[in-house]
Amino acid sequence: MDNILEVKNLSFGYTKESLLFKDLSISLKKGEVKAIVGASGAGKSTLFELILSNLKPISGTIKSSKSSEVFQDPYSSFHPSYSILNQIKDVAPLDKLQHYLQSINLEYDLLLKLPHELSGGQLQRASILRAMLMEPKLLLLDEPTSALDNVIQLEVMSMLMKNLDTMGMLLITHDLELARWCADEIVMI
Repeated sequence: MDNILEVKNLSFGYTKESLLFKDLSISLKKGEVKAIVGASGAGKSTLFELILSNLKPISGTIKSSKSSEVFQDPYSSFHPSYSILNQIKDVAPLDKLQHYLQSINLEYDLLLKLPHELSGGQLQRASILRAMLMEPKLLLLDEPTSALDNVIQLEVMSMLMKNLDTMGMLLITHDLELARWCADEIVMI
């Protein structure tokens, strides 16, 4: 089975004297979940920016399949003056919309609202909904359930785990319990 993500010998730092990563290598296959765990400032979110080609490594290579991402702050993921539904329609087909809405316990009417009209947890689930509707091979998740209560967190993570037949997930989390529950491997950085 081919890797959907291949990070080889990655080195990166905002200055060459202070590297966040030196020769970091990670691979991910469809059906796998890897959790990235580390202290604040260790470079977990920076790794996602590198995978998304928003930053350029000092050395090493990154190859990834079609990806979508869920960032920790859902308010920065949506334009403030367009409805959630319009922003989802701009990037993804809606044929599986009802299926995912039910899976993540989100009401359709909420999608007709502007981002500031939703709670943080509702907006985070809308962000996860958008990412899933994009049908990624690689799903990048940065603290995707931090704004959710325990019951909703379990529902959302269970839905994501049920879709591993079509994708792999790279998960940033501070929640070691969550990482142990869902990840095939925990990568400490």
